Amino acid sequence: MQATDIGQYSYDEFMQAARGFHGSPAPGLILGGYMVEEAKRHLPKDTIFDAISETSWCLPDAVQMLTLCTIGNGWLKVVNNGVYAISLFDKYTGEGVRVAIDPEKLSAYPEFRSWFFKLVPKREQDSDKLRQEIRKAGASVCSIEKISVSPKYLEHRSKGNIVVCPLCGDAYPGKYGGICRSCQGEAPYARWSGSREVATSAPSLRAIPVTEAVGEKAVHDMTRIIPGLKKGPAFLRGQEFEAGDICRLQRIGKNRVYVDDGTLGDEWVHEDDVARAFGEVMVGEGVKAASGPCEGKVNFKASRDGLFVADVDQLERFNLVPDVMVACRQSYTAVKKGTQLAGTRAIPLYMARPVFESAMRLLDEEPLFSVLPMRKAKVGILVTGDEIFNGLIQDKFAPIISGKVMEYGCEVKDVLIVPDDRSEVKKGVLSFVQAGCDLVVTTAGLSVDPDDVSRHGLMDAGVEDLLYGAPVLPGAMTLLARIGKTRIIGVPACGLFYKTTSFDLLLPRILADVPIRRRDLARMGHGAMCMECKKCTFPKCPFGK
Repeated sequence: MQATDIGQYSYDEFMQAARGFHGSPAPGLILGGYMVEEAKRHLPKDTIFDAISETSWCLPDAVQMLTLCTIGNGWLKVVNNGVYAISLFDKYTGEGVRVAIDPEKLSAYPEFRSWFFKLVPKREQDSDKLRQEIRKAGASVCSIEKISVSPKYLEHRSKGNIVVCPLCGDAYPGKYGGICRSCQGEAPYARWSGSREVATSAPSLRAIPVTEAVGEKAVHDMTRIIPGLKKGPAFLRGQEFEAGDICRLQRIGKNRVYVDDGTLGDEWVHEDDVARAFGEVMVGEGVKAASGPCEGKVNFKASRDGLFVADVDQLERFNLVPDVMVACRQSYTAVKKGTQLAGTRAIPLYMARPVFESAMRLLDEEPLFSVLPMRKAKVGILVTGDEIFNGLIQDKFAPIISGKVMEYGCEVKDVLIVPDDRSEVKKGVLSFVQAGCDLVVTTAGLSVDPDDVSRHGLMDAGVEDLLYGAPVLPGAMTLLARIGKTRIIGVPACGLFYKTTSFDLLLPRILADVPIRRRDLARMGHGAMCMECKKCTFPKCPFGK
């Protein structure tokens, strides 16, 4: 191979191949060819390698022309640091070599140096001389060093599961979110055809000085804030400005106001109309709009006591749509009638109709919010433990559980104390079921000790849908099950010490007849570690949120 050869190509052949692959034999591509070949020469023979280019200019194309590494197969990664450097490395160990331009070595090649540092405009460069100097220099102007690649660049690239976007119908990797990135506003297009048209700018609204506003009408509610005292609209949409309003406008920081001259047309939707439309479809049973749109927003409140439930997946998908928002309190929170639950609005004053319609399509299936009624259960409390059954210590568990269930209006039908005997646990549970209890709470007997047999006794009683263990601290050894329509919850011994445990998080769901699956428990793990405050303020604290 001659010194001027580049890989399997002669110099002239490489020039011709560069025209076909890159569009022209650009100086950066020629230089990249020499750099790639130099890196290959420093790798052990038969190394299966990947590549990293530290620039997006020309050099990645040299890698793709001379190796099996391409952006498409994932073996070439572009880490755009803006440095003209290429690394080839063992794809399993990360050990390899980095070849980079050494600026100090360019002094012997004036045209090369001038081009590299952009010292003269491109039209003033001597292209023939530049290519001659690059051909003569080859990789001699480069530094060469051994490198060990960061482990994150050794990870196998994977799309993950593929899902269909509920808005546009395109298939995309589900890890990108509830809707595709294009529908999240990241499309590279200013305009698509048909229903996928995307507006990229706000409508033209005429702004006039407040001194000229007399006789004009407010285009939107204008907010006045008195710090620490009051926040609300000083002017309402459609209100006609009078002479006395000029000073009031200036006092709330308005030196100009928008004027709708009637030229917006049907392609834009006002924030009030957006919020009103969202409010009509977001609410389910037990939820109602607190009032009509105010300052572009609609708030929701509970129309009855119960358990507030939000469709968290749908909530996320909706909030991924540009220019809209909805916020709510924590799902599965017990609420009273009249409690503020959520609020929604458009972000801009006017929303492009295609974006509005996209957001509305996401709300077609089920309401976002509902308040489920919680039954006033007939509760049986089964206290387990030889030490309590034999009178060695006084039971403290039943009063704790009784107090918690009675806060929700439940009736404690009976309390049974049984020894650590699985047959007695079985008999006790079945007696509650036969007595018509629709909730049975067992206490203790759920740890790893050989005497803790509550779980085994429940299994002997024929429980179904048993879930043992929850990602909640305190309360990791919680047990959930049912016998027919009777729900069962096993409270571990930590409930004697801690004021708030997994029982407090799960009880409202059980009383609202919400199914609890392993996935639901898994989702509870985020935020389900009690801070063990000296003064417990639950539920006004982060526990379970």
